[in-house]
Amino acid sequence: MKSVMRLVGGIVAALVVLLIVAVAATWAPDRPVSALEARWATPPSQFIEADGIKVHVRDEGPRDDPSPIVLLHGTSASLHTWDGWTKELSGKRRVVRFDLPGFGLTGPSADGVYTLRSYVRFMRAMLDRLDIRRCVLGGNSFGGTVSIVTALAMPERVDRLILVDSGGYPLDPISMPIGFRIAQLPVLNRLMLVTLPRAVIESSVRNVYGNPDKVTPELVDRYYEIALRAGNRRALSERFRQVPADGIGDEIPKVKIPTLILWGGRDRLISPVHAEDFHRDIQGSTLVVFDDLGHVPQEEDPARTLVPVKSFLGLD
Repeated sequence: MKSVMRLVGGIVAALVVLLIVAVAATWAPDRPVSALEARWATPPSQFIEADGIKVHVRDEGPRDDPSPIVLLHGTSASLHTWDGWTKELSGKRRVVRFDLPGFGLTGPSADGVYTLRSYVRFMRAMLDRLDIRRCVLGGNSFGGTVSIVTALAMPERVDRLILVDSGGYPLDPISMPIGFRIAQLPVLNRLMLVTLPRAVIESSVRNVYGNPDKVTPELVDRYYEIALRAGNRRALSERFRQVPADGIGDEIPKVKIPTLILWGGRDRLISPVHAEDFHRDIQGSTLVVFDDLGHVPQEEDPARTLVPVKSFLGLD
């Protein structure tokens, strides 16, 4: 019996040592936003106060645009996901993008609340702060969900809607990025607050691209370093906890404004089946599917995905 106990004790001790080594090897404490600004908040980035927090914003294009284009990123992404679109659109239209609370360089909300109602409150504050009375509102993934609830809460302020691989229906992923899975597991998500293997981020980004070969080291750098922004990892777990995965399906048919739906045919996080659901439930909507692209088509191929956007906005 003593020999068995010694064996078990030895195994436990070895596992503890391995855990300590693994934690040490992947140790990644929070980074203050000031340490990230030099690389990820270059001009025209600015930080403005809204809803009790400093929001990372890029506001480009002609100031006299009566209906600016406002673009919202998805979970664990940032305003940079719209770089390609903005470069092209800002020559003729005012394009505004910002990091949502809990993500990017904006970081955690002031009160730790990440319900959809809180995001609508934030959107109202941002539109007021930026003096945007009416806008074209576009969103990818979770940003699409926020766009929908904002348009329904403030129909007088949203002229048109652009949904890019949008959330909204109950989530049934074919494959979920490993970073998202970890953020929802009670023990591992606590460990994630102080450790973050770069390989986890690389795997997660490759997972949402239709062609993973397009994922460059520089792109992984961006997602990895911004994930380390102080408070973002805790906020990610809270966002998953506070926004149920069952979606807002009953609300979607209430959308009555012109809507463009774009989708990547290789999206394994939010199935292209949902594109058809949106097209069915939003009367008069337009659907365009890019068979070879993934969950972030606007980032993976900005030039091609912009073609239907320009047509939708009368810019072609």
